[in-house]
Amino acid sequence: MITETEAYKGPRDAASHAYGGRRTRRVEPLYRDGGTVYVYLVYGMHWLLNFSTAGEGKPEGVLIRAVMAESGDIVVGPGRVTRYLGIDKSLDGADATTSRVMWLEDRGFRTRRIMTGPRVGVDYAGPYWAGRPWRFWVDCKERTGKPSMTWPE
Repeated sequence: MITETEAYKGPRDAASHAYGGRRTRRVEPLYRDGGTVYVYLVYGMHWLLNFSTAGEGKPEGVLIRAVMAESGDIVVGPGRVTRYLGIDKSLDGADATTSRVMWLEDRGFRTRRIMTGPRVGVDYAGPYWAGRPWRFWVDCKERTGKPSMTWPE
């Protein structure tokens, strides 16, 4: 279960890979239909999982920052998430709405305990964009009985 995400608003968001309309081979999946998988490498060692969200030609998306494992443990950090899920560049560009390898599903979990805060590691975008409360996480205490392990870092 996805327990934490960050949103990126495309060309006008200085923290987005598509800032200013940047359109390279790397960011092309963000410009596709919602549900397109966008996987990229950071620091030469961590694959990060994202999904496009706004539709064809609108490069908005979400970064997956944490998931709850089947065991109930929380896997925190986007690099740890991809290692746990076995995700690498081979899934980049996949359509999560039709893929048999990567998909999203509604498991019926409902909560009113969605927390918000600023995104992580985007200070380079300036105080306005770095301060946007576009990081969202589930207070996992409701699900696991343990305090949320995803905030603060």
